[in-house]
Amino acid sequence: MSRSQVLVVSLGGTIAMTGEPGKGVSPTLEAVDLLSSLREFSRVDLTPRSFRQVPGAELSLEDIGALADMVGSVAEEGFDGVVVTQGTDTIEETAFALDLLVDGGPPIVVTGAMVNPSQPGGDGPANLLDSVAVAASGCTAEIGPVVVFGGEVHAARFVRKTHTTSRQPFTSVTGPLGWVAEGRPIMLAKPVVRPRPLHSGLVANGRASVALLTVTAGDDGYLLRAVKGTCNGLVLEALGAGHVPSAMVPSLVELVASMPVLLCSRTGNGPVLRRTYGFPGSEQDLLDRGLISGGYLDGPKARIALTLLLRSGADNDEIRNVMEQFYGAIP
Repeated sequence: MSRSQVLVVSLGGTIAMTGEPGKGVSPTLEAVDLLSSLREFSRVDLTPRSFRQVPGAELSLEDIGALADMVGSVAEEGFDGVVVTQGTDTIEETAFALDLLVDGGPPIVVTGAMVNPSQPGGDGPANLLDSVAVAASGCTAEIGPVVVFGGEVHAARFVRKTHTTSRQPFTSVTGPLGWVAEGRPIMLAKPVVRPRPLHSGLVANGRASVALLTVTAGDDGYLLRAVKGTCNGLVLEALGAGHVPSAMVPSLVELVASMPVLLCSRTGNGPVLRRTYGFPGSEQDLLDRGLISGGYLDGPKARIALTLLLRSGADNDEIRNVMEQFYGAIP
């Protein structure tokens, strides 16, 4: 039996951090260092490749676009799967952007650690072992990029970081697609539809700035005025199923005339409604005024999607069609 070839790409993050007591940690380890902590695989050959060496908070959309270019061509290099290691702060954004930018190819798995390797009980090696098992198995090739963490497999479009310190900080609104047990992935589900890929070159070549604002009780829309003239689009994390205080409506109407505005829920779980509530500032009122439903996407993912769509030159109708077709915003 031929051995699987898996590329391990390191971007930094907690999994690669070391430091002196009392001074904090920072990313110092490269991909080859991460692999040195793993046992030898009987059926997998691992190739390390250091791509970035930064905290998760430092990764830019340009970094992710360059990463998408690289992993999109690994099949031509003979690799059967890719594991990306990075900081957990932005794992959900990286995985989701790869879902939009990489068309087919070998499985892509994104992972990291909550405990740095200089502390007792670091979880990086276990997560890396599980991720290699998933990537080498090929079981997620049709699903698209996944996040493997704490023995669970999560789809890129559903996963969220929901805890600051837990060893299992990631959850999905649908639950995990499967688990990794005894070094073997056990898959139970897969998403129904995957969005069509966008060209990763647009990340570097296009220019679009998208704001993300969260609505709170008593919000008067003051911050919306700062968006006009400074950004190309807005993602609004509204209350409940897509509601805002009525005082925000006039400012939103002005914004819609000049840029696409995606309507999401700040709950991060469940779809934006369309025809249930009818008061000023309700989801029906806002959609009738030209806001675009973000469907079930949470704010950070909707911002990634809108930024990439704008950089690809999509207009309001094209953006609305993508949201309706792929993210559950069906009229």
